[in-house]
Amino acid sequence: MVQTASTMMPLGTQAPDFSLPDTTGNTVSLADFKGANALLVMFICNHCPFVKHVRDQLAALGADYQEKGVGVVAIMSNDVTTHPDDSPDKMAEEVRLAGYTFPYLYDATQATAKAYRAACTPDFFLFDRDLKLAYRGQLDDARPGNDKPVTGADLRAALDAVLAGTPVPEPQKPSIGCNIKWKQGDEPDYFSG
Repeated sequence: MVQTASTMMPLGTQAPDFSLPDTTGNTVSLADFKGANALLVMFICNHCPFVKHVRDQLAALGADYQEKGVGVVAIMSNDVTTHPDDSPDKMAEEVRLAGYTFPYLYDATQATAKAYRAACTPDFFLFDRDLKLAYRGQLDDARPGNDKPVTGADLRAALDAVLAGTPVPEPQKPSIGCNIKWKQGDEPDYFSG
């Protein structure tokens, strides 16, 4: 299991635009979250053991913070020709099995992953009410096989701080996961392995 760290996009970066289909065929765009108290963008997939390890917490966290007016969206950017377990029909099945209450979007061109400088699954980007990046980093310290509990502590603390209008706790530790499965010959220049 190869571990890849998030790129840690500069704080204060404006949320890159996106307009992608969800698992029901509806298009979801950045503009749909205008007026939200915050926006959490998660790059995940179905097959990654790191995502599988935390998926119950992703579902719980999404539901908890959607109730607090946070926009929550997950994006799957893997190449489905090499990883068919991440195909849109499997994504729809994953939404049902995991109990996700947030949209799960398919980034077929991988342009959205590149715009966000996403590198791994899971990779988390939390934007404030003005859609400026306030947190990028890990869910918590849990990883497959390290016996640490999956609590969502780091991301929940960041969400609580953004909602309260206070600084996000430091340090922000990079997320660790499987690398995004880029289309052959189309790996972004910011990602060096």
